Amino acid sequence: MAAGAGKKTTREAKERARLYEARRELHESQLRRRRRDNLVAGVAGGVLILAVVGGQVAYYTLGPGVPEPTPTPAPTETVPAESPAPTDVPTEEPAEPAAPETPAEEPAPEPTPETTP
Repeated sequence: MAAGAGKKTTREAKERARLYEARRELHESQLRRRRRDNLVAGVAGGVLILAVVGGQVAYYTLGPGVPEPTPTPAPTETVPAESPAPTDVPTEEPAEPAAPETPAEEPAPEPTPETTP
């Protein structure tokens, strides 16, 4: 019987070693998958953020979000006319600046008597 007990213990030890190795490989593969998933998520998130920023820039510089251009008056080229020779005639200048007009106060309308029926 002693020989049978030894085979049983070695068989159980081999089974425990096989289960241990399987768990260790499973754990390592889960770690590799998590790292890969985190990397993929980071790259996808970065691409998404760049796409959103690029879309906003394109919308406000090229698309319907562009502000309407306001026409600016173009300077007209004026050809200076020949200026007359200086004369000794004085030009008329106002002696005093005009005073701003102030609205006159209007008298309040007089109340009308109310008639009773």
